[in-house]
Amino acid sequence: MMLNERLARAKAQTARIWALTLPYFQSDEKWFARTLLAGIVALNLGMVYMLVLLNDWNRSFYDALQEKNQPAFWSELLRFCWIAAVYIAIAVYKFYMTQVLEMRWRRWLTSHYLQRWLAGSTFYQLELAGSAQIGGLLPDNPDQRIQEDVNQFTGLTLSLSIGVLNASVTLISFVGILWGLSGSFAFELGGQNYTIPGFMVWMAVLYCAGGSLVAHWIGYRLSPLNFRQQKLEADFRHHMMRVREYSESIALDRGGSVERIHLDTRFGRVLSNYWQLLRTQKNLLWFTTGFAQVASVFPLVIAAPRFFSGAIQLGELMQIASAFSRVQDSLSWLVENYDRLAIWSATAERLTSFEACLTRMEEAQGRNVFAESQTDELSLSGLDLSVPVTDGNSHSLIRAESLALTPGDKVLLRGPSGSGKSTLFRSLGGLWPWRQGNISVPSGFAARSMFIPQRPYLPQGSLREALTYPEPAQSYKDGELKQALNDALLPDLVSSLDAEAAWNLRLSGGEQQRLAVARVLLKKPRWLFADEATSALDEQTESLIYQKLLETIQANDGTMVSISHRPGMQKLHNKIWQVSTNADGPAIATEIVQESPA
Repeated sequence: MMLNERLARAKAQTARIWALTLPYFQSDEKWFARTLLAGIVALNLGMVYMLVLLNDWNRSFYDALQEKNQPAFWSELLRFCWIAAVYIAIAVYKFYMTQVLEMRWRRWLTSHYLQRWLAGSTFYQLELAGSAQIGGLLPDNPDQRIQEDVNQFTGLTLSLSIGVLNASVTLISFVGILWGLSGSFAFELGGQNYTIPGFMVWMAVLYCAGGSLVAHWIGYRLSPLNFRQQKLEADFRHHMMRVREYSESIALDRGGSVERIHLDTRFGRVLSNYWQLLRTQKNLLWFTTGFAQVASVFPLVIAAPRFFSGAIQLGELMQIASAFSRVQDSLSWLVENYDRLAIWSATAERLTSFEACLTRMEEAQGRNVFAESQTDELSLSGLDLSVPVTDGNSHSLIRAESLALTPGDKVLLRGPSGSGKSTLFRSLGGLWPWRQGNISVPSGFAARSMFIPQRPYLPQGSLREALTYPEPAQSYKDGELKQALNDALLPDLVSSLDAEAAWNLRLSGGEQQRLAVARVLLKKPRWLFADEATSALDEQTESLIYQKLLETIQANDGTMVSISHRPGMQKLHNKIWQVSTNADGPAIATEIVQESPA
């Protein structure tokens, strides 16, 4: 039963790896990729043929030496020169073409995964899923999987595949030569005479079969250790990136020493796993190095009795040694490449699990697509938003039985902290995957809506790029950009449109929020959702900013929904969505209509 389960898992993993490999060779680059691959295969076959010629040359050259035949010696040396020259040319172009195919495959696969990762809200939902199991898989560090794992997968897949092909063709080419050269081995046992034809072939098979079994016994732990090493390295790097991202907050909290402890802990796990990996690799290297050294003299020891008896000459002895070496190299391919196979297996497993997560996310997004309303109204009916828990299940966080937004509405969403207000916002943005019920939106809602989070994202680069994000800066004129900055009470930044900086560090929290407001004033959306978007501003500045936002929205007969805890915000809205907590179940969102603001 255990064997059947392992075979089933291996079969399933092989199918997943094949599904990972095949798309590139069926893509729009398929003819170039297939031609390049065919060329690499042809060059490998050419290299094996040149090795066959070198094997035959061994016999003639060493016979000439033994017989002290000087003309034959110089003739064979000239023959060696052209064989070696052709072999070198084939080797160089095989390397070059393999690297070109690897580079183009990596480029295509990286582009493929970047497209899928950044499509819709997949990249965000993968981060949400990091704390909850999805189909038994825990997606971690997608940046590493796209950058490092894709690079390793393409390189190792090509290298190992070509290696297997080369070993197979070499074995087929030389096993017949070795069979014919090795002769028969006769012995007597129990009064019976026995003869083993092709004795050297059988010795090569036994030698390599034993070596492969021992290599697997020593190195079977390499694959899970490599998988864990990649994950721990990525976790360590990710935490350092977070220290950079939150450098100001950490510095103000005097948290450098605490972060050092956290980083030391993560790096300690890296080193601990690496020591296990290193010890296993050391043990495997002891065996593989010894195996290779013994293999260099093993055929000479076996064939020496025939040479000393005069049955074969020096040239034939060297040809036997050369043929045995080729057969042994082919059969011991697993021994020589066990550590690389372990790295490839771990990398392939990480990529196939990433592929499975992306597929599940895409399927979930397909099920959570908003329904389009025939009216200019956004409505929620029977909406139930859940949050995942550690056992893989989820519990209901907030419910909205019937809520609606019509043009001209200015809605304040209020309620206790942690009651699910921001989660409701995320669901309106199509970001929350754990929901039931219906959300109906007007036609073109995605293109005509904007969301302002409490902490806006500011890309590194010029200020104009940060202001127009995610649209190209060329889409707007300088006059429009300057007007938006002035209206958002950022006149000091008007002269810095082409200045480049890390704006999330250079600007204060209030300035960052006003820059996000400037984006809204620039783009003039029909639907605006603001989640504590002015929390870093004083009340007077907040009131002025909101007046600008309301003027922009009203000019487009638009709708605005705000989350805010400040009492003064209520007078700026004509509706309230009140979230009331419930000790026995999820929070409930209900609507309260109040008089329109002055």
